[in-house]
Amino acid sequence: MKSSRQNKIVEIIRKYHVETQEELADYLEKAGFAVTQATVSRDIRELKLTKVPTESGRSKYAVHQGTTSALNDKLVRVLRDAYLSMDKAQNILVIKTVSGMAMAAAAALDSLELDAIVGCIAGDDTIMCAIRTDEQTDEVMQVISDLIYGK
Repeated sequence: MKSSRQNKIVEIIRKYHVETQEELADYLEKAGFAVTQATVSRDIRELKLTKVPTESGRSKYAVHQGTTSALNDKLVRVLRDAYLSMDKAQNILVIKTVSGMAMAAAAALDSLELDAIVGCIAGDDTIMCAIRTDEQTDEVMQVISDLIYGK
């Protein structure tokens, strides 16, 4: 739960200009995570989030550049731990995961920021990824395989 919540935090702060812990907690609540201010504060500290200035002169949370590698390692571990198999149907990639891990694995896939992936939908143990083209589906499958099997 902690890992998927922290993945969601990173996703939120990349997508929105989040200025306060309260705003972040609201986004998390909307995403289905029941959190307290103490939990959000602890997650911010563990993720080593920093405040950066915006164009308007205000500030927002951002992932500190030094933590990107460590965070990526965590996300790859989540993907490896969750992964069971994958198959394609033209430009739709279907990934089977351990029960209850699809959402965390989908967040890990989203964090890869692959241009070929239009979006992912996760259930309990299945992820459906919409890929831009049939050819790119094979490329994405290769990237995932390389991450899973450490190539």
